[in-house]
Amino acid sequence: MDTRQLKTLVAIVTHGTFAKAGDVVGLTPSAVSQQIQALEGELGTSLFDRTSRPPTLTPQGMQVLEMARNILREEEDAKASLRGERIAGTLMIGSVRSSALNLLPRAIVQMRAQYPQLKTSLRISLSSTLIADVAGGRLDAAIVADHMGIPPALRWSPFLREPLWLIAPRGTSETDVVKLLTEMPYVRFRSAVPLANVIDAEISRLGIVTQDVAEIDTIGSIVTCVRQGLGVSIVPHVALQEPEDLELVKLAFGKPQLTRQIGIVERTVSPRAEIIERMHATLAALCGEHGLARDRR
Repeated sequence: MDTRQLKTLVAIVTHGTFAKAGDVVGLTPSAVSQQIQALEGELGTSLFDRTSRPPTLTPQGMQVLEMARNILREEEDAKASLRGERIAGTLMIGSVRSSALNLLPRAIVQMRAQYPQLKTSLRISLSSTLIADVAGGRLDAAIVADHMGIPPALRWSPFLREPLWLIAPRGTSETDVVKLLTEMPYVRFRSAVPLANVIDAEISRLGIVTQDVAEIDTIGSIVTCVRQGLGVSIVPHVALQEPEDLELVKLAFGKPQLTRQIGIVERTVSPRAEIIERMHATLAALCGEHGLARDRR
């Protein structure tokens, strides 16, 4: 099996056709076809369904595609290591679909500027899926909130401890959190994530019965609804990073004020440990006063 064949396979899937893939890898369309046929002959299976236009991957082709991407990534990382470039290669990182995404793209951009040989591949998914992918080696690391289901073979290192705020539309004069949650329309964060459970549990503990006007599964959309005057809600600090958020009324939520933590989960023994440590430091710095230094134990 030739890595040139694997690069051609990845190029076909990425760019959609054999002809476009040929332009990328510097081959004619017929040479691309010959490479794929040679790979199919070696593996003893068809990688593409050629009855469709353009050809589509067969189930076996999808398996080989995943294998090809892993092999090419390992090749790239090995070359970088042999050149002495410890912060190089491709970092496969995942993140939950939450306000953490306000931070991660900025951290990736900073890392790329500081380490030009470093590439990143970002995947968005649920915490449970990301944790399983890190454990299985499909991801190097993932950004998740404090989670009860982290296996012993993984390590979770928080980089952010942030307060939770009740937010209300601009011009709201009431400053009593209980009154606001009781009397104002409430935009509820409805999601199968720990933060939603923490918020609901504290509202229940305070004996508050809310007047729900909406149930929304993304924090960013909740902030937009409050900004437009739909009602009040509870959000984490990192969700309030846009200039227009300064106009919102912001009050501490919980007695004492509740916080939540977000961190990086990785394998305890990882070939990407140094890169992940640099990413952790970058994220913590972006969090300002709420950033957490890494526990080196």
